[in-house]
Amino acid sequence: MKGLLKKLGGVVAVASAALIGWLAFYPPELLKVGDGYAAKIVCSNVFLAGRDPEAVLAEDVQAPGHPLLKLVRVSVDRDEQSVTARILGFAAPGRAVYRPGLGCANVGGGSAQALAAAGQVDAGAAGVAHDPAVSWPDGSKADIDPAIQSIVEDPAWTGPGMRAVVVIRNGRLVAETYAAGFDRDTPLLGWSMTKSVTAAIIGRRIAEGRMDVARTALVPEWKGDERARIKLADLLAMQSGLAFNEDYGDVTDVTRMLYLESDMAGFVASKPLQAAPGTTFSYSSGTSNLLSRLWMRTFDDPAEALAYPREALFAPLGMTSAVMETDASGTFVGSSYMYATAQDWARFAEFLLQDGSWKGRRLLPEGYVSFMRTPTAVSGGDYGSGQVWLQENGIRAGTGNFPPDTFWMLGHDGQAIMLVPSLRLAIVRLGLTPSRLRYDVQKLNARIIEALD
Repeated sequence: MKGLLKKLGGVVAVASAALIGWLAFYPPELLKVGDGYAAKIVCSNVFLAGRDPEAVLAEDVQAPGHPLLKLVRVSVDRDEQSVTARILGFAAPGRAVYRPGLGCANVGGGSAQALAAAGQVDAGAAGVAHDPAVSWPDGSKADIDPAIQSIVEDPAWTGPGMRAVVVIRNGRLVAETYAAGFDRDTPLLGWSMTKSVTAAIIGRRIAEGRMDVARTALVPEWKGDERARIKLADLLAMQSGLAFNEDYGDVTDVTRMLYLESDMAGFVASKPLQAAPGTTFSYSSGTSNLLSRLWMRTFDDPAEALAYPREALFAPLGMTSAVMETDASGTFVGSSYMYATAQDWARFAEFLLQDGSWKGRRLLPEGYVSFMRTPTAVSGGDYGSGQVWLQENGIRAGTGNFPPDTFWMLGHDGQAIMLVPSLRLAIVRLGLTPSRLRYDVQKLNARIIEALD
């Protein structure tokens, strides 16, 4: 019996060593995605938002995510301004590096050298801090409406995982609230609300005569094939026809792009057509990152492109907290990665409510915001022509008490901005609210509309 137990012990030891060796040297891609995700989220929240890394790991990565993420451990190097994540503390390491003004990016292999070449931008270029004694939007003093403030302070309306709610009416900040540990100075991730910011940046380049929604032959790699027929307008409307799997929770196109690819736009540009351009709606974060590469290539100097969002959009609007992050190749992740305070997200919303003008200065072409929210036929009216939604949770603009000109910016885990130009109303709701919690932000939006005087 002792001999048998000894043999079994030896088998277990060998099997354990083999498993550890396999995880250490040939980890499955799903583990690489998990560690890449953990490193990126922790890095951005530590170096952009000033949060505690272990709290971010537990609250933002592990609590709402895949069960395997509970096995992740992170280490922070504050001298190198980087975060490394490892499953079980040793396997499938993922690393993210911070650069001032450009946020964090996943790096691996040779991408660290490419990231260093991408440089950084002046993190303080957007302007001076807001004066709290000055009314919004130039300062942080609010003109609170007690009826609306009572709604946003009620968890029954704001939902689980709420981190910030800001309500703008007639250009005034009329209500705001924050969860414990967050305040008006905390930059928060907008996830796919970033897509609408990308559309606005493209609008700036259109206004400057550097881009045209009717243009084709957008990507050199597409020369000579059917992809050359894709218009800029097709990419903006999510009807390019490019193959792209947007499913999360496994290794798919979107998770591979965000956490394994150093050149996200290049990865997307290599995709084949699965439908003729302009004939099928297919929501794709890849499309938005390709849009980032297209507008950035309208500059001869990459440094000018990196500075452009801050100089051309954020600074004029007073969005001093806003940071759009790049991938390791230096291309903005226009699909997903913009951090800003709730008040700065509200400044962007007010900018759209004003049809792309700010303080009498027109930044977007006249009518461009109307173009953004014009429904596309191939989406069945669900999506606009410029990276915005025309329905949320099955409720469309023009139904119930939602006016016909209502549109939405929406992001992963409960990020939402409702914009109603006819009411001069914007409602910003940020947080960490996975879809499985079944929170419906439309109930909050409808209740606030009902309370308007």
